[in-house]
Amino acid sequence: MTLSRRAIIGGLLAAPAIHFAKAAEEKVVYLFPAPSFLPAFVPHHLAQKRGYFTAAGLIVEFRTGRGGADAATQVAAGNADVGGGVGETTMIVRPNGLEVRGVALLGARPIFQVAARKGVGIKTLADLRGKKVGVIGYQDTGYYALLGTLAASGLKREDLQERAVGSAGMTQLMIAKSLDAIMTTPDWSDAIESAGIALDYFPIDAVFPAMAQAVLASDSIIKKRPGAVRGFVQAILHGVRDCMEDPASAARDFVAAVPQHAGKEAEIERILRRYVADCYHTEPLSDLGRFDPERLRKVQQFYLDNKIIQTAVPVGDLYTNDFIGS
Repeated sequence: MTLSRRAIIGGLLAAPAIHFAKAAEEKVVYLFPAPSFLPAFVPHHLAQKRGYFTAAGLIVEFRTGRGGADAATQVAAGNADVGGGVGETTMIVRPNGLEVRGVALLGARPIFQVAARKGVGIKTLADLRGKKVGVIGYQDTGYYALLGTLAASGLKREDLQERAVGSAGMTQLMIAKSLDAIMTTPDWSDAIESAGIALDYFPIDAVFPAMAQAVLASDSIIKKRPGAVRGFVQAILHGVRDCMEDPASAARDFVAAVPQHAGKEAEIERILRRYVADCYHTEPLSDLGRFDPERLRKVQQFYLDNKIIQTAVPVGDLYTNDFIGS
């Protein structure tokens, strides 16, 4: 068969377009449980800035919710594709018919611990009785972690003066000495201490097996778009590993991506090193992101026994580790 000159030239011109065709990108909406500029979300911003989402074929849009339970509710309702909470968030919302589960755990230690101002008479967790204790809100996962911690310490919510103060209030009211203690994260602790307020810390996993930040997805998204879920999970875990390997570089890129922190590279690095030591650290590192079903079972049973939740669901419905491996 003889090809015409026009056909040959047309084929040569078309070939590069076919060879270099770019795979279609898939949009994913992620719902933060708290303001996106918080250092708690360095891994997410690294995944965006360093192109890990793009490499996974994703265009990720960040939005902000009103706490982990709210984020889980919005994800279950289809208003976001994935969202943030903590490892135990799903056991709080799933009994209400919200089919959402954890798909990645960002570390082996809890993101929360109790921080108390020195000099207010809090030497043990039991000393929270009668004190003013702050949480972001009553739909935030830190509040449920507080309830679990109280129950493990022989206290009820009625035994203290709990306050829902929002993200800004967590630091501002501690600095103003209007709160005695908060369910803190490393970034709030750093801000309070930097303002000259000395703190005592009480790790909650000493009494209650609370968990780290988690990525949440609905059963529907997991079934219909497993590739998008896998790509998102792998990108976020890449960001966590970057934080662990080089906190200074991670801090610089986070500051470059988040204008609110301009000029605060040293502060962010300091906070990030707290996250690495107190939250992200996982042994062995190959287990990063993975849920432990026995830990989930213990937490859920604890919540049930102490009437923090009214109904338990099968542990296998609370999580999946299918997206952790490469």
